Amino acid sequence: MPPSTSSDLTLSVNGEKYTLTVDHRTTLLDALRERLDMTGTKKGCDQGQCGACTVLLDGRRAVSCLQLAVAAEGREITTIEGVAEGGQLHPVQQAFLDLDGFQCGYCTPGQICSAIAVIEEHAAGWPSAVTGDVRPEAGPPPLTPEEIRERMSGNLCRCGAYVSIVQAVARAAEETKGAAA
Repeated sequence: MPPSTSSDLTLSVNGEKYTLTVDHRTTLLDALRERLDMTGTKKGCDQGQCGACTVLLDGRRAVSCLQLAVAAEGREITTIEGVAEGGQLHPVQQAFLDLDGFQCGYCTPGQICSAIAVIEEHAAGWPSAVTGDVRPEAGPPPLTPEEIRERMSGNLCRCGAYVSIVQAVARAAEETKGAAA
């Protein structure tokens, strides 16, 4: 008898556990959209180039079209549906609304998930390709528009809302920093 090409797995998505049987080749994106009806995560290029499918895996951003669902078992998956808390929008969501960080909105869920991770990566002192001083003792660099653009470069917006996206990420970063203090 040939080995099975499917597995039962339990995914932890937005704090809830879901058990399902999936083909081993099923991407996390397809499991979320087609099996769990979480359609906030968008399918764009299906090649990991546009960022529309960005989710958070254990708090770090990942393009879900390249992540196999079976490899996500045991990890905490956060989609756009799970970033708000208790009816309160996440500061990044609110900044996107306030500053028109979207036009058609298709890429917005991935942009927001990526921005949440960008803010956390920056606060942790992770350098980017445009960071001038990468020494750990230098601490986080100023979160300039250039830093934000570089850090968000894996997320494409075909409408061209980049100016507003950069402003929204900067505002959310300030609000997040103020709330943490």
